[in-house]
Amino acid sequence: MSTTEMAPSDAHNRLEHFPITFFATTMGLGGFTLALRAAAKPMGLGPLPYQVMFAFTAIVFVLILGFYLAKAAKYPQALKEEWHHPVRLAFFPTIAVSLLLLAIIAMTVSMPLALSLWVVGTALQGVLTLAVVTNWIGTRSFMHGQLNPAWFIPAVGNVIVPVAGAQLGFVEISWLFFSAGLIFWLILLTLVFNRLVFHDPMPGKLQPTLVIMIAPPAIAFISWLRLTGTPVTPGAVAGHGVDPFAHILLSLAYVFAALVAVQVPRILRLPFAMSYWALSFPLAALTIATFLHGEYAHSVAHERLGMAFLVALTILIIGLVWRTVVGIVRGEICQPE
Repeated sequence: MSTTEMAPSDAHNRLEHFPITFFATTMGLGGFTLALRAAAKPMGLGPLPYQVMFAFTAIVFVLILGFYLAKAAKYPQALKEEWHHPVRLAFFPTIAVSLLLLAIIAMTVSMPLALSLWVVGTALQGVLTLAVVTNWIGTRSFMHGQLNPAWFIPAVGNVIVPVAGAQLGFVEISWLFFSAGLIFWLILLTLVFNRLVFHDPMPGKLQPTLVIMIAPPAIAFISWLRLTGTPVTPGAVAGHGVDPFAHILLSLAYVFAALVAVQVPRILRLPFAMSYWALSFPLAALTIATFLHGEYAHSVAHERLGMAFLVALTILIIGLVWRTVVGIVRGEICQPE
């Protein structure tokens, strides 16, 4: 059989196995875009870099959403299997998180667009959080080996809601989601550490998800400042400084960053998988939080640390995009596990 004869069948098979984890790419790209925006003033980058990345991230999100909707329409059973998958279930909120990140970025471009994206993203985040948590605590039982840091994703989505929500005027809703995200993070943190310490090591493909532990406190730090001290006008000078609880959140993010940093050399030796994108958003969140602390506390040291994080994030994003494209061309991605 010729290559041209095999291509349609191969395309159909790859669509069937198009994973929900692909939305982790738009989380990483959206985080990188926001990191560029946070660095625009302290590094003198100006608006062009993050505006270009905004357009690129939006295009990638639309493409991925289109492919996933096509998969859902053509292969509903494959979608159902992913929903019941103990690991991939936690990645469904990445769709809502991507919308929320786009809403945050859009605030500097169009407030009506930002509002629309935020409303849809927040509603979807609420529905998916309830659905995922209900699945976790329902009649179905999970094995300890199925628990991994990717389970933090629903909690991360909740604490992202206030970043734009507080500035759009939805303060009470923002506090609701922030509270839910914070309590689920603390519960899952205990469970995940129990799994990491007392049970078998995670499989290679899941090792990159360790970096996700950085994201909840880093994003919570940003949301806390938005809820308690940031003016509603984007770009206005922050006025309330960094309170003790905010210091605790950012310090926890640095603690988790140090813990996972020693694991990164071992993780990078593993074969590439889409789970590698789990490295990007937490580093982006830490970069943004560091720049924000530098702005609020007028800390030159934090601005320089943010610059170092941004350089590392830029190298990581370039490497992930290149390796993902190579994987797609080689047919290594969208294959049955």
